Amino acid sequence: MNEEMRSLVSMMIIDYFVAFGVLLGGCLIGGLGAFLVGEPPMNWVQNHVDKLKIWALVAAIGGTFDTITAIEKGVFNEYYGEMVKHLLYIGSAFFGAHTASLLIRWMIGDIQ
Repeated sequence: MNEEMRSLVSMMIIDYFVAFGVLLGGCLIGGLGAFLVGEPPMNWVQNHVDKLKIWALVAAIGGTFDTITAIEKGVFNEYYGEMVKHLLYIGSAFFGAHTASLLIRWMIGDIQ
């Protein structure tokens, strides 16, 4: 495997786990906060798991417009390699957030 491919796979794995961790941690710590203020933690987690998904994605791709700029250059300037690379990063982050969402829903009993 060449260096560029290794770098791509490494970033995809990192993006996956960052999104996974942000969503899982956000829901668990948010549920703890809900418990501390007297709200039902399971209801809080169930209501916020989907709301936190987009923030997990933003955290995973770095929270900047570099990815959007790379996609724009790919479309308008025909730099398709960069565009595909960044779309893979976004897809990996989405997959990580979705996996965490499924795990959280399973933990709170929303999925059997």
